[in-house]
Amino acid sequence: MTLTTAEIWQLLENVSDPEIPVLTVVDLGVIREVKIHEDGLVEVVITPTYSGCPAMNTIEINIHATLQENGIDPVKITTVLSPAWTTDWLTENGRKKLEAYGIAPPLDKSPDKDKLFAEDRKVPCPRCQSTNTRMISQFGSTACKSLFQCNDCLEPFDYFKCH
Repeated sequence: MTLTTAEIWQLLENVSDPEIPVLTVVDLGVIREVKIHEDGLVEVVITPTYSGCPAMNTIEINIHATLQENGIDPVKITTVLSPAWTTDWLTENGRKKLEAYGIAPPLDKSPDKDKLFAEDRKVPCPRCQSTNTRMISQFGSTACKSLFQCNDCLEPFDYFKCH
């Protein structure tokens, strides 16, 4: 079976992130490149959200499985660490999916430096949209998220940290 890189990208849209299953690996921006070599080898280049991300092995297995289930073999997964992943690589669709899932997406395209300037970050609650929120913990359900609480609806929620 011969597929184009665009068709392979479409197949990768079916590979969910194991930590945030509402997102695909394409939404998350961990897929950097798809290459089809002359010998038929399909190479998928990925970048982890952070170098110690425990989900990367599962992501690799799921990419292999999805492509092989669609008749693509051999498959090679190459991990690159530079440039480092950033939340800038989240797709707009991914940001919307995060919010609909109850996780506040990153606010802007810069790292969370609010503590350097003693300003509280105004993270909107993904449930009621209030900005009357507070950070409960720098770390949420995974290392890449912080735990916040809305002071209006009182619901806790994760905030996807900027990297």
